Amino acid sequence: MKQVEVSDAVWQRLLKVKQGEACACCGDWTDSELAALDLYGPIARRDAGAVIVGQVGQSLDGRVTAFDGDSKDVSGPDGIVHLHRLRALVDAVVIGVNTALIDTPRLTVRHCEGKNPARVVIDPKGRLENDSPVFYEDGTRRVVIQATDTKRPSGVEVLKLSDTKGQFHPESIIDGLSEIGLNHLLIEGGAFTIAKFIDNDLLSRLHIGISPLIIGSGKQGISLQTEQNKLEDAIRPATRSFALGPEVVFDCGISADSEASVQPLHR
Repeated sequence: MKQVEVSDAVWQRLLKVKQGEACACCGDWTDSELAALDLYGPIARRDAGAVIVGQVGQSLDGRVTAFDGDSKDVSGPDGIVHLHRLRALVDAVVIGVNTALIDTPRLTVRHCEGKNPARVVIDPKGRLENDSPVFYEDGTRRVVIQATDTKRPSGVEVLKLSDTKGQFHPESIIDGLSEIGLNHLLIEGGAFTIAKFIDNDLLSRLHIGISPLIIGSGKQGISLQTEQNKLEDAIRPATRSFALGPEVVFDCGISADSEASVQPLHR
Protein backbone atom coordinates (compact mmCIF):
# COMPACT_ATOMS: atom_id res chain seq x y z
CA MET A 1 0.00 0.00 0.00
CA LYS A 2 1.29 3.44 -0.91
CA GLN A 3 1.55 6.15 1.77
CA VAL A 4 0.34 9.50 0.41
CA GLU A 5 1.88 12.89 1.12
CA VAL A 6 0.30 15.88 -0.58
CA SER A 7 2.97 18.53 -0.16
CA ASP A 8 2.46 22.10 -1.38
CA ALA A 9 4.63 21.33 -4.42
CA VAL A 10 2.57 18.25 -5.25
CA TRP A 11 -0.71 20.12 -4.99
CA GLN A 12 0.50 23.00 -7.14
CA ARG A 13 1.60 20.45 -9.75
CA LEU A 14 -1.84 18.80 -9.70
CA LEU A 15 -3.55 22.15 -10.21
CA LYS A 16 -1.31 22.69 -13.23
CA VAL A 17 -2.18 19.21 -14.52
CA LYS A 18 -5.85 20.20 -14.32
CA GLN A 19 -5.05 23.23 -16.49
CA GLY A 20 -3.14 21.09 -19.01
CA GLU A 21 0.16 22.78 -18.14
CA ALA A 22 2.13 19.91 -16.59
CA CYS A 23 2.40 16.15 -16.18
CA ALA A 24 1.69 14.23 -12.99
CA CYS A 25 4.97 12.33 -12.89
CA CYS A 26 8.22 14.13 -13.76
CA GLY A 27 10.17 15.86 -11.00
CA ASP A 28 12.25 15.22 -7.92
CA TRP A 29 9.58 13.61 -5.73
CA THR A 30 9.68 11.40 -2.66
CA ASP A 31 7.91 8.05 -2.81
CA SER A 32 4.94 9.39 -0.83
CA GLU A 33 4.69 12.45 -3.08
CA LEU A 34 4.73 10.19 -6.14
CA ALA A 35 1.91 8.20 -4.53
CA ALA A 36 -0.10 11.42 -4.22
CA LEU A 37 0.45 12.22 -7.89
CA ASP A 38 -0.51 8.64 -8.74
CA LEU A 39 -3.75 8.90 -6.76
CA TYR A 40 -4.94 12.32 -7.91
CA GLY A 41 -3.34 12.53 -11.36
CA PRO A 42 -6.09 10.52 -13.14
CA ILE A 43 -8.71 12.94 -11.76
CA ALA A 44 -6.74 16.08 -12.62
CA ARG A 45 -5.95 15.11 -16.20
CA ARG A 46 -8.03 16.51 -19.03
CA ASP A 47 -6.36 14.77 -21.98
CA ALA A 48 -7.99 11.34 -21.55
CA GLY A 49 -11.59 12.46 -21.99
CA ALA A 50 -14.27 13.20 -19.43
CA VAL A 51 -13.75 11.72 -15.98
CA ILE A 52 -16.75 10.67 -13.90
CA VAL A 53 -15.53 9.69 -10.44
CA GLY A 54 -17.63 8.43 -7.56
CA GLN A 55 -16.58 8.78 -3.93
CA VAL A 56 -17.85 6.90 -0.90
CA GLY A 57 -16.64 7.21 2.68
CA GLN A 58 -17.50 4.24 4.88
CA SER A 59 -16.56 2.33 8.03
CA LEU A 60 -14.61 -0.92 8.31
CA ASP A 61 -17.91 -2.79 8.32
CA GLY A 62 -19.19 -1.04 5.21
CA ARG A 63 -21.56 1.47 6.84
CA VAL A 64 -22.05 5.01 5.60
CA THR A 65 -24.35 6.15 8.42
CA ALA A 66 -25.23 5.25 11.98
CA PHE A 67 -28.63 3.73 12.75
CA ASP A 68 -30.21 7.20 13.14
CA GLY A 69 -28.85 8.35 9.76
CA ASP A 70 -25.92 10.37 11.15
CA SER A 71 -23.09 10.38 8.59
CA LYS A 72 -21.11 13.49 9.42
CA ASP A 73 -18.22 11.75 11.20
CA VAL A 74 -17.83 8.58 9.15
CA SER A 75 -14.79 10.03 7.39
CA GLY A 76 -12.00 11.35 9.59
CA PRO A 77 -9.93 14.50 8.93
CA ASP A 78 -7.77 12.84 6.25
CA GLY A 79 -10.84 11.50 4.46
CA ILE A 80 -12.49 14.92 4.48
CA VAL A 81 -9.40 16.59 3.03
CA HIS A 82 -9.27 13.88 0.36
CA LEU A 83 -12.86 14.63 -0.61
CA HIS A 84 -12.12 18.35 -0.86
CA ARG A 85 -9.13 17.64 -3.11
CA LEU A 86 -11.35 15.63 -5.43
CA ARG A 87 -13.80 18.53 -5.54
CA ALA A 88 -11.00 20.93 -6.45
CA LEU A 89 -9.94 18.77 -9.41
CA VAL A 90 -13.34 18.41 -11.13
CA ASP A 91 -15.72 20.76 -12.93
CA ALA A 92 -18.75 19.93 -10.82
CA VAL A 93 -19.81 17.92 -7.79
CA VAL A 94 -23.13 16.08 -8.13
CA ILE A 95 -25.39 14.99 -5.27
CA GLY A 96 -28.89 13.58 -5.01
CA VAL A 97 -31.68 15.52 -3.37
CA ASN A 98 -31.75 13.27 -0.29
CA THR A 99 -28.10 14.07 0.43
CA ALA A 100 -28.87 17.78 0.03
CA LEU A 101 -31.85 17.52 2.40
CA ILE A 102 -30.22 15.35 5.09
CA ASP A 103 -26.58 16.46 5.12
CA THR A 104 -27.04 20.09 3.92
CA PRO A 105 -23.51 20.10 2.45
CA ARG A 106 -21.76 23.24 1.24
CA LEU A 107 -19.69 21.33 -1.38
CA THR A 108 -16.71 23.70 -1.13
CA VAL A 109 -12.94 23.19 -1.15
CA ARG A 110 -12.34 25.00 2.13
CA HIS A 111 -9.81 22.34 3.26
CA CYS A 112 -7.48 22.77 0.29
CA GLU A 113 -6.39 25.37 -2.23
CA GLY A 114 -8.39 25.52 -5.43
CA LYS A 115 -11.57 26.67 -7.07
CA ASN A 116 -14.94 25.55 -5.78
CA PRO A 117 -16.61 23.22 -8.30
CA ALA A 118 -20.06 23.88 -9.68
CA ARG A 119 -22.70 22.48 -7.31
CA VAL A 120 -25.25 20.20 -8.95
CA VAL A 121 -28.32 18.74 -7.26
CA ILE A 122 -30.44 16.00 -8.82
CA ASP A 123 -33.98 16.92 -7.75
CA PRO A 124 -36.57 15.40 -10.13
CA LYS A 125 -39.64 16.50 -8.14
CA GLY A 126 -38.39 19.92 -7.03
CA ARG A 127 -38.31 18.97 -3.33
CA LEU A 128 -35.29 21.04 -2.27
CA GLU A 129 -36.07 24.38 -0.62
CA ASN A 130 -34.56 27.48 -2.18
CA ASP A 131 -32.74 28.39 1.06
CA SER A 132 -30.64 25.21 0.91
CA PRO A 133 -26.87 25.81 1.37
CA VAL A 134 -26.16 24.40 -2.10
CA PHE A 135 -28.01 27.38 -3.57
CA TYR A 136 -26.11 30.04 -1.59
CA GLU A 137 -24.66 32.77 -3.78
CA ASP A 138 -20.86 32.71 -3.44
CA GLY A 139 -19.70 33.14 -7.03
CA THR A 140 -19.85 29.40 -7.74
CA ARG A 141 -22.08 27.95 -10.46
CA ARG A 142 -25.21 26.34 -9.02
CA VAL A 143 -27.26 23.88 -11.03
CA VAL A 144 -30.43 21.98 -10.22
CA ILE A 145 -31.65 19.14 -12.42
CA GLN A 146 -35.42 18.78 -12.22
CA ALA A 147 -38.44 17.62 -14.17
CA THR A 148 -40.79 20.20 -12.65
CA ASP A 149 -41.28 23.93 -13.22
CA THR A 150 -40.22 24.74 -9.65
CA LYS A 151 -38.87 28.30 -9.55
CA ARG A 152 -35.32 28.70 -8.30
CA PRO A 153 -33.32 31.65 -6.90
CA SER A 154 -31.75 34.11 -9.29
CA GLY A 155 -28.49 32.78 -10.69
CA VAL A 156 -29.33 29.12 -10.19
CA GLU A 157 -29.23 27.28 -13.51
CA VAL A 158 -32.14 24.90 -14.08
CA LEU A 159 -31.48 21.86 -16.23
CA LYS A 160 -34.88 20.40 -17.03
CA LEU A 161 -34.93 16.73 -18.02
CA SER A 162 -37.64 14.14 -18.56
CA ASP A 163 -37.94 11.64 -15.73
CA THR A 164 -39.16 8.06 -15.50
CA LYS A 165 -41.06 7.25 -12.30
CA GLY A 166 -39.41 10.18 -10.54
CA GLN A 167 -35.86 9.35 -11.61
CA PHE A 168 -33.47 10.52 -14.31
CA HIS A 169 -31.30 8.18 -16.32
CA PRO A 170 -27.68 8.90 -15.34
CA GLU A 171 -26.62 9.17 -18.98
CA SER A 172 -29.09 12.01 -19.54
CA ILE A 173 -27.58 13.78 -16.52
CA ILE A 174 -24.06 13.46 -17.92
CA ASP A 175 -25.19 14.62 -21.37
CA GLY A 176 -27.13 17.56 -19.95
CA LEU A 177 -24.21 18.74 -17.84
CA SER A 178 -21.80 18.35 -20.74
CA GLU A 179 -24.00 20.66 -22.82
CA ILE A 180 -23.44 23.42 -20.25
CA GLY A 181 -19.68 22.85 -20.08
CA LEU A 182 -19.46 20.52 -17.07
CA ASN A 183 -17.65 17.37 -18.19
CA HIS A 184 -15.44 16.23 -15.32
CA LEU A 185 -17.75 15.21 -12.50
CA LEU A 186 -17.54 14.01 -8.91
CA ILE A 187 -20.59 11.93 -8.00
CA GLU A 188 -20.44 12.49 -4.27
CA GLY A 189 -23.61 10.96 -2.99
CA GLY A 190 -25.48 9.49 -1.72
CA ALA A 191 -24.75 5.83 -2.14
CA PHE A 192 -27.98 5.33 -4.13
CA THR A 193 -26.97 7.97 -6.66
CA ILE A 194 -23.48 6.51 -7.06
CA ALA A 195 -24.95 3.01 -7.47
CA LYS A 196 -27.15 4.25 -10.34
CA PHE A 197 -24.07 5.42 -12.23
CA ILE A 198 -22.28 2.11 -11.59
CA ASP A 199 -25.33 0.09 -12.66
CA ASN A 200 -25.29 1.93 -15.98
CA ASP A 201 -21.50 1.61 -16.52
CA LEU A 202 -21.00 5.36 -16.40
CA LEU A 203 -18.28 5.78 -13.77
CA SER A 204 -14.65 6.13 -14.82
CA ARG A 205 -13.27 5.64 -11.32
CA LEU A 206 -14.60 4.94 -7.84
CA HIS A 207 -12.82 6.05 -4.67
CA ILE A 208 -13.84 4.11 -1.58
CA GLY A 209 -12.48 5.63 1.62
CA ILE A 210 -12.33 3.30 4.62
CA SER A 211 -12.21 4.85 8.08
CA PRO A 212 -10.95 2.87 11.09
CA LEU A 213 -14.24 2.54 12.93
CA ILE A 214 -16.94 -0.10 13.28
CA ILE A 215 -20.48 1.27 13.36
CA GLY A 216 -22.33 -2.04 13.68
CA SER A 217 -25.66 -0.89 12.29
CA GLY A 218 -26.95 1.71 9.89
CA LYS A 219 -27.04 2.21 6.17
CA GLN A 220 -24.73 0.10 4.06
CA GLY A 221 -22.55 1.60 1.36
CA ILE A 222 -23.11 0.98 -2.31
CA SER A 223 -25.99 -1.37 -3.07
CA LEU A 224 -26.43 -2.10 -6.77
CA GLN A 225 -29.76 -2.87 -8.37
CA THR A 226 -28.09 -5.37 -10.67
CA GLU A 227 -28.25 -8.71 -8.86
CA GLN A 228 -25.08 -10.77 -8.80
CA ASN A 229 -26.19 -14.33 -8.04
CA LYS A 230 -22.67 -15.74 -8.17
CA LEU A 231 -19.34 -14.31 -7.07
CA GLU A 232 -17.99 -15.00 -10.54
CA ASP A 233 -20.41 -12.32 -11.80
CA ALA A 234 -19.12 -9.68 -9.38
CA ILE A 235 -17.52 -6.48 -10.67
CA ARG A 236 -13.76 -6.80 -10.28
CA PRO A 237 -12.23 -3.40 -11.03
CA ALA A 238 -8.52 -2.74 -11.33
CA THR A 239 -7.83 -1.50 -7.80
CA ARG A 240 -5.01 0.44 -6.16
CA SER A 241 -4.76 1.19 -2.44
CA PHE A 242 -3.42 4.31 -0.76
CA ALA A 243 -2.93 5.24 2.89
CA LEU A 244 -3.97 8.73 3.98
CA GLY A 245 -2.98 8.78 7.63
CA PRO A 246 -5.10 6.11 9.38
CA GLU A 247 -7.57 5.96 6.50
CA VAL A 248 -7.31 3.88 3.34
CA VAL A 249 -8.55 4.86 -0.12
CA PHE A 250 -9.22 2.19 -2.72
CA ASP A 251 -8.99 3.72 -6.19
CA CYS A 252 -11.04 1.50 -8.48
CA GLY A 253 -10.85 1.75 -12.25
CA ILE A 254 -14.44 1.08 -13.31
CA SER A 255 -14.56 1.89 -17.03
CA ALA A 256 -12.85 -0.19 -19.69
CA ASP A 257 -10.47 2.66 -20.54
CA SER A 258 -9.65 3.67 -16.95
CA GLU A 259 -6.16 2.19 -17.20
CA ALA A 260 -5.15 4.80 -19.77
CA SER A 261 -5.61 7.63 -17.26
CA VAL A 262 -2.99 6.20 -14.87
CA GLN A 263 -0.30 6.16 -17.55
CA PRO A 264 2.25 9.02 -17.51
CA LEU A 265 1.48 12.17 -19.45
CA HIS A 266 4.39 14.50 -20.21
CA ARG A 267 4.06 18.22 -20.79
